Amino acid sequence: MGRSQQSCAPSDLPFDTWADIPWSRYEKQVQKLQRRIAKAVREKKFGKARALQDILTRSLAARALAVKRVTTNTGSRTPGVDRVRWITHKQKMKALKKLAQRRTYHARPLGRLYIPKKNGKLRPLGIPTMLDRAMQALYLLTLLPVAEEEAFPHTYGFRPYRSVADAIAQCFILLARQTSPEWILEGDNVGCFDNISHDNPA
Repeated sequence: MGRSQQSCAPSDLPFDTWADIPWSRYEKQVQKLQRRIAKAVREKKFGKARALQDILTRSLAARALAVKRVTTNTGSRTPGVDRVRWITHKQKMKALKKLAQRRTYHARPLGRLYIPKKNGKLRPLGIPTMLDRAMQALYLLTLLPVAEEEAFPHTYGFRPYRSVADAIAQCFILLARQTSPEWILEGDNVGCFDNISHDNPA
């Protein structure tokens, strides 16, 4: 196992600045571990999958990609309740070290922000801290191969490398047959999350 896949101590980073990070190599390392996780799940070797997930969350490559994700997306300049933002290279380097301290990590409360909707109502948004976002991104790297392996093959919403065009193509394949259904039903739950009972999960 290479040094970049090991759990590095905060003072044991193999590069001096954020600009020195070998992104292409780190992406390949993470993808390789993700493929191994997916293979273990496919073969029902769940203990092995969990062990590989632990290796991935401890890897410097995954931590670096998690920090990169949350510092380059559209919400990167909106701070959480701690008012901390990771903008400079020095701040991002410190963030790498914080992600290594998983045993002492505790999530902070969400900040609340309201944005206007087209109907005049306000949509509440929960804003996590940068550290919480990065921790979520880190664990997403470990959960995604499991979710993709277990998911129904013809679901397209909120999945990586899938789009509306893919769903349209699948509909065309199914509806172009002589024995295809004659009707398509479309449904939408108005105010779905507003009307779900949060007190009784049943």
